Amino acid sequence: MPHSPLVPTVRRRRLGQTLKKLRNDAGMTLEDAAVAMGWKVPKLSKIENARQQIRPNEVTGLLKTYGVKDTEVFTALENLAKDAGKKGWWQTYSGVVSPAYADYISLEDDAERICEWAPLAVPGLLQTAAYARETMTATSDSRTPEEIAALAEVRQARQAVLTRPGHPLQLWVIIHEAALHTRFEVRPATMREQLRKLLDTAEMPNVTVQLMPLDSTAHPGIFGGFGLVSFPGPTPDVVLLENLSGATYVEGDGTQPFTGAVDRIRAAALSVEDSLARIAQMEEGHRK
Repeated sequence: MPHSPLVPTVRRRRLGQTLKKLRNDAGMTLEDAAVAMGWKVPKLSKIENARQQIRPNEVTGLLKTYGVKDTEVFTALENLAKDAGKKGWWQTYSGVVSPAYADYISLEDDAERICEWAPLAVPGLLQTAAYARETMTATSDSRTPEEIAALAEVRQARQAVLTRPGHPLQLWVIIHEAALHTRFEVRPATMREQLRKLLDTAEMPNVTVQLMPLDSTAHPGIFGGFGLVSFPGPTPDVVLLENLSGATYVEGDGTQPFTGAVDRIRAAALSVEDSLARIAQMEEGHRK
């Protein structure tokens, strides 16, 4: 029976792109590198295009062939090869977590830093369970209450990356003030609790929260939200774009405009101190 084609997950694409860049940096063609490894050219081509698995020891051989000396590069890419097909805790929720969503959760799990511009809703890594349930209920007409409850659990479980031992995720979010004025009719206390969650989480040393005021100057973020995901070692950044139809990834050179946009969006937002003061004012207003 023929094997199913390998799914080119974002992990595999990151690994393949990095290996291709290192090969080009070494001035080697596909044929040069394949001959040096004792492989056929199609094998290396498929690895670089995330269509074939590569073992950690094969990664080691390629890096030596390319003249790489940095031990951190060896460690990062060997680990990425090891984890490329790894199943995570989210597989428990495979009935409700789509392959694309699972792919993103794996990126979060690998990431060193995430900078997210959120013009319409509080980012998932900072949401309360109630906020997650209410927003998913409002935006989905096909999910059952049980599925929404499960997805809310997933969103809460994702937040463990902020407190993981040794290397917690560095998270910087810029939220538009308009997103914090959403009214929840089923459970009015939802937004007050969400505002408190933002304030509490912002006290963590690895989490930074900024607010984009309603009267901000024009900035690149007016064209929509995105998340810029960065990883340890030499692997490239990935940008996530989300909408009702799902997630789209921007990779390779396409991420460069977003890197520059992040700084300009931060500059247009309130300072961290003023942002937290404004959020605290809003929370106090919900108590009256």
